[in-house]
Amino acid sequence: MATIVNQLIPLGLAGGIYLILGIHFWRTRWHENAPPVAPGRYASTWEKLAIGLTLLLHGAGLKLALFDAAQMRFSFSLAFSLMLWLAVLIYWLESFRVRMDGLQPIVLLGGAAACLLPLLFDKTHPIPNAEALGFRLHFLSAMLAYSLFTLAAAHAVFMGLAEKKLHQRQISRRMASMPPLLAMETLLFRMLSLAFALLTLALGSGIVYSELLFGKPFGLDHKTFFAIVSWLIFATLLAGRRIYGWRGRTALRWTLTGFAVLLLAYVGSRFVAEVLLNRY
Repeated sequence: MATIVNQLIPLGLAGGIYLILGIHFWRTRWHENAPPVAPGRYASTWEKLAIGLTLLLHGAGLKLALFDAAQMRFSFSLAFSLMLWLAVLIYWLESFRVRMDGLQPIVLLGGAAACLLPLLFDKTHPIPNAEALGFRLHFLSAMLAYSLFTLAAAHAVFMGLAEKKLHQRQISRRMASMPPLLAMETLLFRMLSLAFALLTLALGSGIVYSELLFGKPFGLDHKTFFAIVSWLIFATLLAGRRIYGWRGRTALRWTLTGFAVLLLAYVGSRFVAEVLLNRY
């Protein structure tokens, strides 16, 4: 009971603040009656500070949920919540140098949902060998990669929507608050390149340290298979960008396809195992 309460306080507070901030950014950036957004406007100091403090609360709740005494515990809901925490963190850091007004509502509301999931699905399973350096390297690189690909997928969705509206000459208040398409595309491929490097590190460390981390030689199970397929998809996309200058809808389709396959590699398999099949 004490563990649940300790998780509930920071995660519940973080979820509530994320929700308030998401509504605030929707009303001030997306709502049609909101004041016009000045070109190049960045989030205000108090908005950045509020997001930063909420990230600390969210992180504290995840730490309490992940680390129970000497053990490390995990679940699909914690995996998703950690991915969204890292995504909000990266978005928050980017907001110091790039105008992100149009992405703020959806990212923050996603953070609110991510705080609630570990409370709704609170069953976890212990992870062996969590004290090993190789495992920590594998775990951290995988979660950072998933987070970056999550943010990249959100970018891709909004880029596709913004491009469609621009072609139709339907510039709503919501679209006007979005970052410029060229800036979003540059940011997209910056995130994809870093995420691809981290995914490569995660796969490499998982293969090299497989027997140490998981107690068995490397094998091609469903999680590894989907991770490798997603790696090939993103490798093709980045190669196509560099060699052929892929951009626009081609880049968006490859990004979303790779992200969907990557979700199946862990989050999807854990959801099926824990929620649908009730296996831990």
